[in-house]
Amino acid sequence: MIVRRGRRLVFCEVKLKQGPGFGDPLEAVDERKRERLRRGVDAWLVAHPEVVGLDVAFELAAVRPEGIEVVGDLLY
Repeated sequence: MIVRRGRRLVFCEVKLKQGPGFGDPLEAVDERKRERLRRGVDAWLVAHPEVVGLDVAFELAAVRPEGIEVVGDLLY
């Protein structure tokens, strides 16, 4: 998901696991996955020069039965 609010552009990866037997959603984004996401974000930014100068952030939203946890600035 890509969201812009004012001068802030946020790329957000949302992870959901259906119960404790499947592990924690945050575990699904290891260093290899983060590197793939970095490359994807970089490619998107090159393709959209109109956003140059905005503050860029990357967040991970872990969806669990008890609620949503947002972890921010994972890539930049």
